[in-house]
Amino acid sequence: MTLPIPPRSKTRGGAAYVDVGSGDPLVLIHGVGLRLEAWLPQISALSTDHRVIAIDMPGHGESERLVDDDAPLEAFVAWCGTALDDLGLAEVNLAGHSMGAMIAGGMAATFGQRIKRVALLNGVYRRDDQARAAVIARADAIRAGEIDYDGPLQRWFDASCQASEAYRLTKTLLRQLDPKGYATAYGAFARGDLAFADAWPTVAGPALFLTGEGDPNSTPAMARDMAAAAPAGIGEIIENHRHMVNLTAPQNVNRLLRDWLARTV
Repeated sequence: MTLPIPPRSKTRGGAAYVDVGSGDPLVLIHGVGLRLEAWLPQISALSTDHRVIAIDMPGHGESERLVDDDAPLEAFVAWCGTALDDLGLAEVNLAGHSMGAMIAGGMAATFGQRIKRVALLNGVYRRDDQARAAVIARADAIRAGEIDYDGPLQRWFDASCQASEAYRLTKTLLRQLDPKGYATAYGAFARGDLAFADAWPTVAGPALFLTGEGDPNSTPAMARDMAAAAPAGIGEIIENHRHMVNLTAPQNVNRLLRDWLARTV
């Protein structure tokens, strides 16, 4: 898991990124509270035959914050589009995890054929009222300065993973978060699950929806429902894993991503 990555570069718009390998571009966007290092196994494996560009979300890692502290999900999608422009990327394959998945879905809805393929890992889709109230309450607490570093770990990992390298890396990344950038992103994450929910029937390219069997918030039902709504949707559930499948089940995730990258429809 402690794989070397090159130093970050920055776009003129302030997005920090690493750019590894060559070939068809694959852009990776991590989840809220984390950094691009959450994609270490994918950067290492997929850069052997793709140009992999992993980006820090706004207010995370070394990326600059958004100007608006109350920015909605749509602002994060616009930020991602600007980052692609700054990088000179006309067409990309785009994969996101958790909030990064929400951004990726918004990109597919907004930018059409510019997004050749889209993959949502542990994505959220149409939360029920109880789940929406719980995540909004967490967002409001974070905005008030009450940051619970252990709560995400308890939701994202089961007890058997708590001695793993994946758990230790995730814990380290959470402890490095910028509270202000985290609050802005979490607010968008909490309130953005419906922003692009109706767009999946218009997304023509291969769309992968992958989650862990035991993920309580990015549920298997959500992944299956999104896959059913997209014309070329693929739903995949990784058994015995939760939210951080890209770190806890990297071989399975990398295999599924390779299959997705090879699909034409």
